[in-house]
Amino acid sequence: MLGGPKSSLLRALSVLLLAWALVGGQALLPEEEEEMEEVFEEEEEELVAGKTAVVCPPECSCRDGVVDCAGVDLTMFPEEIPVNTRQLSLQNNQIEVVTVDHLSSLHRLETLNLQNNWLSTEGLEDEGFEVLEQLAYLYLANNRLTLAPRHLPRSLVSADFAANQLTKIYPYTFGDKPSLKSVYLHNNKLSDAGLPDIMFNGSASLEILIMSSNFLHLVPSNLPSSLHRLHLKSNKLEKIPPGAFHNLTNLRELYLQDNLLSNDGMDNLTFSQLSSLECLDLSNNNLSVVPSGLPRSLVLLHLEKNAIREIPKDALASVKNLEYLLLHNNQLRSRSIHPMAFQGLKKLHTLHMYNNLLERVPRGLPRRAKTLMILHNAISEIGRNDLIFLYTLIELNLSYNRLTNSKLNRDAFRKLRVLETLDLSGNALQAVPLGLPRSLQVLRIKDNKLSSVPDGALAGLAKLKEINLSNNQLKLNSVYQGAWMELSSLTTLDLSGNLLSHIPSDLPESLEYLHLASNRISSVPPSAFQGTPNLKGIFLRSNRLSVDSVSEGALAFLTQLQVLDLGRESPEFPPFRPGDRLQEKEEGMEEEEETF
Repeated sequence: MLGGPKSSLLRALSVLLLAWALVGGQALLPEEEEEMEEVFEEEEEELVAGKTAVVCPPECSCRDGVVDCAGVDLTMFPEEIPVNTRQLSLQNNQIEVVTVDHLSSLHRLETLNLQNNWLSTEGLEDEGFEVLEQLAYLYLANNRLTLAPRHLPRSLVSADFAANQLTKIYPYTFGDKPSLKSVYLHNNKLSDAGLPDIMFNGSASLEILIMSSNFLHLVPSNLPSSLHRLHLKSNKLEKIPPGAFHNLTNLRELYLQDNLLSNDGMDNLTFSQLSSLECLDLSNNNLSVVPSGLPRSLVLLHLEKNAIREIPKDALASVKNLEYLLLHNNQLRSRSIHPMAFQGLKKLHTLHMYNNLLERVPRGLPRRAKTLMILHNAISEIGRNDLIFLYTLIELNLSYNRLTNSKLNRDAFRKLRVLETLDLSGNALQAVPLGLPRSLQVLRIKDNKLSSVPDGALAGLAKLKEINLSNNQLKLNSVYQGAWMELSSLTTLDLSGNLLSHIPSDLPESLEYLHLASNRISSVPPSAFQGTPNLKGIFLRSNRLSVDSVSEGALAFLTQLQVLDLGRESPEFPPFRPGDRLQEKEEGMEEEEETF
């Protein structure tokens, strides 16, 4: 029982209660006496807890077993940490030493956060962790450790040693940890020689292992079959030994990007046993051919930034569930892609092949594709039937190729009946192509040589919301009369960087943003925006405008206008603020009182 004044007070109260009961002629029954004793014991325990909670390092906050000393410029491990502490936060300080004495009394500790301190291997005593029999979460990232602790508690669930200078891991650093779920070792200096043969022996619950940005030449051996996610990017891997992944049947994500892997460093069985694998990243390696033997379960395949020159007929035959295939930044030519390479990929909806050497649209593209990115290639021609089987395509990006009107068949897009976004920017088109899909919502043809929007080119595009024809050679008479009015859903029109001398007069009522910067516009008449009351932004900088050339009533009816850009670098134009309006000049109003 507790001694001291508070305990004496409780005893005195019990005597008074007993005396009151006797005076009243009613003795307490045995069960009532026992109940009273339990009440006194509970009150004493509360007093003990209250006394313990009061103990707290002066720089820290302590409450309900949580001690927070993060970011308070500590240089030493704090003293007087409550013995009932479950969570101790010491991150973002300058602590250099943690000893056994510092941790020996913290038997209830479950979480210890020491990341972003100045701890070295010499300043971290291994024996200190052995006494923490309930420790589950250990965070030591961003310190100066060169060697991992030899022994960590068996109770460990997660350990973070990222961004240190580790060169060695010991067998029982992570071995014999039946509850261990995640280990973070990225951004260290680990080599093959610094890893034990069986790094996770007795740790059969491990699900996440992050070892990116080290100096590994080989995939670590004897990895537990429980792994769900394995990160080995940014190492020195040149070869994957046979059987390295054969037992990882639960692996869902494998990241091998930014290594030195070539096709000679793997075989048809390297990935074949990964029956649960959904994401495989082999980007930025030295592959020259799409690897074979990929698992059927694969959903996302990263092969970008290699030297891939060929896609054989059967390379992708096994990946029936593939949805995303990223092949950009390689050396693919259309003739080196087998016409049946994508056959059977009925779930493939996103295909990236930009920044390659494609001279035309490859044959046999996946018929269920929704997004096709083939920008930045050398495509100079699109034939009548090159896109004929892409019925489900929603986004097509053909920008920055070598397309001309003469080599772009007017029926090329006829089967793309659900296409919403078409990008033809950065080609050599001289006119807006005819035969555009009526389903379009976004059309981009900027950075071409457009000098004409021929009759009917925009007819039927009632769903179009955004059109960008900037940086071309369009004049007012380059566009057929009534062209813009046909676009009844248009909200954004970008004609900046052209040769317009006036603001177009037939703009649709739905328009919200009008970009006319860098043209030859010299005046804004009163009627310029009468038909576009919903305008929110007007961009007219870098034209030939002056204050006198902007009519006073041009913006009078634009109640939703938020941005008016007339070129603030010019001293002629005061800044426009949302809510400012140009109003019709009232009789007797001074000209300098008007605000633009």
